[in-house]
Amino acid sequence: MTTTQTRPWDAADHLESDEDIVAYLEAAFEDGDPALIAAALGDIARARGMTKVAADAGLGRESLYKALSPNGNPELATVLKVMQALGLGLRVSATRQPSDGP
Repeated sequence: MTTTQTRPWDAADHLESDEDIVAYLEAAFEDGDPALIAAALGDIARARGMTKVAADAGLGRESLYKALSPNGNPELATVLKVMQALGLGLRVSATRQPSDGP
């Protein structure tokens, strides 16, 4: 029987262009899972250099690793600081019509 060789896959190794990064983060936001969004931001930060991103965001590197891990739970302020440090912004759009009542 032949053994299949595998190796770990890391999204950060494949985020080479701004277009890659935007598409990856948009997909995470479309899914809507906060843990996935945080993890995607972590992948992007690692692709760009976590130490630099942490410094640009005014945050500690270790705390940023923890906050943007799949089990992290970053505050919105942290997410916004990281996005700004990465040169990214948020855009809001309606996904459905608001209801007429409360």
